[in-house]
Order: sequence, then structure tokens, then C-alpha cells
Amino acid sequence: MRYTHQQQTDLRLKHVNLEVHDNHTAHQTLGLSSRHLVVRRGRPFKVTMLLHGRVFNPQMETLIFTALLGGLSVEIPRHSQSVTVHICSPAKAPVGLYDLQVHIVCLDGQRSFAIGSFVLLCNPWLQYDTVYIPFEDQRDEYVKNDFGFLYMGTPHNVISRPWSFGQYEQGILEICLNILQVSPQHSKDKQGDYLLRADPVYISRVVCAMVNCEDDRGVLKGNWSGNFKYGFNPMQWTGSADILKLWGRSNFSPVRYGQCWVFASVMCTVMRVLGIPSRVVTIFNSAHDTNGNLVIEEYYTNTGEKISMSKDSIWNFHVWVECWMSRPDLGPGFDGWQVLDPTPQEKSGGIFCCGPCPVKGIRKKRYDALYDAPFIYASVNADVVTVIVRDGLVLGRSVDTQRVGSHILTKNVGSDGPQSLTCAYKCNDSKTALSS
Repeated sequence: MRYTHQQQTDLRLKHVNLEVHDNHTAHQTLGLSSRHLVVRRGRPFKVTMLLHGRVFNPQMETLIFTALLGGLSVEIPRHSQSVTVHICSPAKAPVGLYDLQVHIVCLDGQRSFAIGSFVLLCNPWLQYDTVYIPFEDQRDEYVKNDFGFLYMGTPHNVISRPWSFGQYEQGILEICLNILQVSPQHSKDKQGDYLLRADPVYISRVVCAMVNCEDDRGVLKGNWSGNFKYGFNPMQWTGSADILKLWGRSNFSPVRYGQCWVFASVMCTVMRVLGIPSRVVTIFNSAHDTNGNLVIEEYYTNTGEKISMSKDSIWNFHVWVECWMSRPDLGPGFDGWQVLDPTPQEKSGGIFCCGPCPVKGIRKKRYDALYDAPFIYASVNADVVTVIVRDGLVLGRSVDTQRVGSHILTKNVGSDGPQSLTCAYKCNDSKTALSS
């Protein structure tokens, strides 16, 4: 840091201490970065400055702090040459990497100094933050925990698969910030993107689209062909950090390959790093409704051979993410867990992204709830219509209202076992079967 020569009586900045350890402890960010000060919005963080030249006089000098992406409120205690200030961002400040400057305003002019940078994250510990989650054990599980379990297989043979989310590994926080920087939204309108990063709904849609690479320089390339010659079999992955580091080292080229549980787990890591409570959720017998009629049609011959007359399908299992946030854009009753699905299936708003959609809205059959409620509802609650045909004639038709979304699981809070979320998505007595 270079300063212009001033007389000895001028007030100058000699040294800055960002109080990294104390701030990281107070902000629940220990271990997230060794390169940057990492703090959470809405909570003050401490900076100590050693001034040189004369004793700091609050009646004669003013300290003004500025930060990239918006203003910060500052409390300056009256002290001698060592000045400790507490800087507090608004609870709705944008997430990102800020450069912090101090301007010393004296009677004879103003001098400005760069005093460092800091990363600002969402704050689920703060009641006024839109990602606030009120229970400490849930914050520990859904923000701080870097290890968990995924569930695969079938409803009758559930396989528990360990996964390392790896948010404390070296460089992961910086890579997660790069996901926001590389996004098409940032490339098109940097200032607009920075301002919108105050909203976890916006952040989650950007991250959801960036985890796959169908529209952008995203993290993962999907592959369901069974041929993984030019990359990694998705079953080989055991954690998110290796994938994110490989993406970062390759100048943001997609990592080959991923399937639903890999997409979801990587997104869960990114969201936890950014301070948004997240969990990985498995839906057994998950429907893919391609025409939006909330019905899965299956056609068979009278001898039991399946006929390809519909693009609809049912997967043994599918994995997506739930993120916790309030939804002021939807009004009362839609806060809490929101479904986000980074696996590229259908477009939403012109990009391969799905959600966030309130789980409460799915349970209430609110198909108008943003985003993608009909598609998500069908994934867990579609009716399966089986049609028997011969020579173009329908011989019979049956309806199964229970098959889709028969079990919905996530890791339990504070233990290694599964927790059922089925009742959060559906009421068993609320469905009305189609007439045959």
C-alpha cells in the first residue's frame, strides 16, 4: 500500500487489522476461507486501524467507509491513535466479495486508503435475514455440516450413500463466488446482478442454472447413456469439492459427468457456503411430466409389452435440493423449504433451471406458485394412467394415485438416519383419482 508524503501532523493510516479470527468466530464462518475475511450480513464486524501523525479527534476528523456493492453503516468509538470500528451491513445486503476503503476527512482535505476486502454471506442466524432459520440444530445441519448421506435405490431397497459436501476445503468459497461471477446474469448486467444478489430467490435460481452446463459455463455435464468414456462415471464421485475444484482449474469448463444426486449435492454445497440453509432430498418413484397435464401415461399391449406412445417417465428415484428462505414475492404461507432442481430436465424462464418452489405450495396444490409448481407437483404427486391397447383400440384403463412420490427422504438432523418428508409434500387423502 503506497501513500503520498504528508507532514508529520497529518493523520494517516499506518496499519489495518481485519480481526479475522474474532470476526470468523462471531460470524460462524471459521474454516470457510484462509484468504478472505468472511462475514454474514446484518451483524457487525470489527476492524482496527492504527493511525499515524496525531491523535484522532472525532470533532475534527471524520472516517467514511465505502464498500463495493452498497453502503455500510459504521459505528466509530472515540479512541486515541488506535481506532476500532464496527461495520454492519444491512440484513438485505447483496452477497459477494467487497473491497473496503476508508476516507479520512480533515479540515485540510480528504485522503483515501484501501484497507482490504471481505466476503459477505447470507445470515441464517439473524432474524431479519430472509434465510433465517430459528433452530440451532438445523443451522448446524443445513449450513455448517460438511458431511451427509444421500438416498438411492427403490422404495423397498433404500441405499444410503455418504457424501462430503466439503465447504471448508481450501478454495471452495472462492469457487462458489466464481459461480455467481461466471453466470450469464452477471455477464449481461453486472450492476443489476450485484443488486439482485440480496435476494436468496434470485441467488438460488442463478446457482441452480449454473450447476448444469446446458445454458452457460456451468459446473457439470449430465450423462445418462451408460458410456462415460470421456469423463467420470457419476457413481465415482463421493463429494462436491473435487468437482468444484476441477471446474475451477479447467477455467470453468464443465466436469464430466453427473446425474441427479451429483447435481443436487454440488448445489447443496454451494448454497451452504453462501449461507442459505440447504438439504438434499430423494423422491422415490419420481415422475417426469413432459406435457404439464399432471398425469403420467403408460401404454401397454394386451400381452404386457410397453409401447412408446408418451414421453412421460417414472424414475426409481430422483434427487433435488431444498433451500430455506422466506418468499415475500408470494405472500404469507409460502416461507420455509423451497424445491430447487439443478438436473437439466425442462426449461424455466428460458433456461434449464427449476425452482425455487415452496413445499407448502406443492402440498396445497398451488400450481400458480413461483417457480415451476406444476412440474414439481407432478414429480411427487402425478397420477399414473395405465392404458392397454390393441390395434389402436383401448382395451382397458387404470389409475394409480399412490405410486408416484411414494417415499421422500432426507438426512435427519443430528443423526445419520433418514427423515421422511412425504407428509410435507402430500396429503394421502387429498388426491382424487381420475375416472377410468
